[in-house]
Amino acid sequence: MAVVEITKDNFEQTVLKADKPVLVDFWAEWCGPCQMMGPIVDEVAEERDDIIIGKLNVDTQPEIALRYNVMSIPTLIVFENGEEAQKSIGLISKEELLELINK
Repeated sequence: MAVVEITKDNFEQTVLKADKPVLVDFWAEWCGPCQMMGPIVDEVAEERDDIIIGKLNVDTQPEIALRYNVMSIPTLIVFENGEEAQKSIGLISKEELLELINK
């Protein structure tokens, strides 16, 4: 499944009203660890169709980042039934990402 670009315009429908879990990768273009995390997120998105995977650029969508207290990036948040279920801050391995999703 392709990675979805998350914006303030589609956040509610794509994340909060989703009928399955959603992983949101909060990132920015200038962030080195985010650039290393990106391919891992993309790989998991290709392998899994039981979860929606999206990326939210904190520079263009700061209001959503603030709403979820994203102070450091990359931050990965798993949402279930419109609620924050799991959160990870910083660069993690593919195995750790899969653990986060499967909790």
